[in-house]
Amino acid sequence: MSEKSQASPSGFSVPHIAGLVRAAIPPMHPGGRPLVAGVAVAAGLFRAVTGRGTLVGVLATAATAAFFRDPRRVPPPLTGVVLAAADGTVATVSDVVPPPELGLPPVLAPRVSVFLSVLDVHVQRIPADGRVLAVEYRPGVFLSADLDKASEDNERNAMLLETTGGAKIGVVQIAGLLARRIVCDVAPGDEVAAGETYGLIRFGSRVDTYLPRGSRVTVAVGQRTIGGETVLAELPATGGAS
Repeated sequence: MSEKSQASPSGFSVPHIAGLVRAAIPPMHPGGRPLVAGVAVAAGLFRAVTGRGTLVGVLATAATAAFFRDPRRVPPPLTGVVLAAADGTVATVSDVVPPPELGLPPVLAPRVSVFLSVLDVHVQRIPADGRVLAVEYRPGVFLSADLDKASEDNERNAMLLETTGGAKIGVVQIAGLLARRIVCDVAPGDEVAAGETYGLIRFGSRVDTYLPRGSRVTVAVGQRTIGGETVLAELPATGGAS
């Protein structure tokens, strides 16, 4: 078939249209597939038994699939910076003692907390090029993720990353009031790149990023972040205290 015969009346080729569709509808994170399948099966069974609910079932399945979307992101061509690990709203910017599971010095260091609503993209992304040093899961309660106590009391998964410049950054996925599942796809020793998807938190949640002392935070409370693209902070020239 010639290129001319494949073109639509508007002049766009079929491959071009397919590319536009893929760009407009991002892929789904694998961690969400079981839940989407469960919703679809439940909707199908309800329709088979009652003969009703087709539209509601389709909408529920589509909404669940949209929740687990994993859109393509393009990290900025910058060095010596830390990117947002998640989409959401900056909830707090403060100096705190990092959680013990990160293995960082027990001294005050900058922390940026990003709150994810149920409408935000819920995959997490690597904040800088480097190597994963440690990953540790901690069970806990399920307080609302916008509460400051959530960083200490909620179920969480911590990742310690050493950048190519030698700085150590901690990223903690925190389950929220509705969240009951944290997915982390990296392990100690993995080489990772800024902007790569590495995890997922199902439903409302929070992501804390712990920065080296001397970092300059470049976001403010209330600001929206885009995972893998928004610059959270500039690292100190020496890489920061480890």
